[in-house]
Amino acid sequence: TLVGHLEELRRRIIISLVAFAASSVLAFPLSSYLLMVLKAPAAGLIERLVFFSPQEAFLIHLRISFFSGLVMAMPVILYELWAFLSPALEDRFRKSSSIFIISSFASFITGGLFAYNILLRPAMNFLLGFASDSLEPVISASKYIEFVIAIIVGCGIVFQMPVLSFILTRIGVVNARMLRKKYTYAIVVIFIAAAVITPTADIFNMLLLAIPMVVLYEASIWVSFFARRGPKQIKQIKKIEK
Repeated sequence: TLVGHLEELRRRIIISLVAFAASSVLAFPLSSYLLMVLKAPAAGLIERLVFFSPQEAFLIHLRISFFSGLVMAMPVILYELWAFLSPALEDRFRKSSSIFIISSFASFITGGLFAYNILLRPAMNFLLGFASDSLEPVISASKYIEFVIAIIVGCGIVFQMPVLSFILTRIGVVNARMLRKKYTYAIVVIFIAAAVITPTADIFNMLLLAIPMVVLYEASIWVSFFARRGPKQIKQIKKIEK
């Protein structure tokens, strides 16, 4: 029933929030070290970060703890998400929770590492390049952390495309043919999304994210194809083609 689904959703959300809160508390003592890690991409570009209110420093450490807690609690959150969605899948896919959790978590981490190691440095280099004698950068630590976390989380979400394609295909919302047919529109949306996620106006930084997104969309089409047909049907198709 609808009430049963809402009650199930409520229970899953509460468990996820408890895991997130506990992970954030555990991450708080490491927030100073994590701040240095997040500041590393700006080495040589930003000498020091400043804060402008008495509570800002504490809120920065709190925000870093929340971000770290989200990453630490993600396996639990993903499991609860899968447990909620699995009744809509076929029986043979309901027991694939470990595959879903590992692939989704790995995709998020890969996207975050891509942002941290490849995207952040060129983006900040471009933005801080507008400094001059009349414009001296004095970077707020709060704004810097907000900027870095937003890009890392944004890329982590973008890299979920193949996993999302699998779930939506199994539920019956999309299929490989539909995704292939909408390829042109997808490219336009991808470049718009890349322009939104990357806070720079130059084509280079936008392409740094847009090209992997195009590859991920192509991978999503193939994931949808295999998820729709299943291994037995694929073997039959190969025999027919031969």
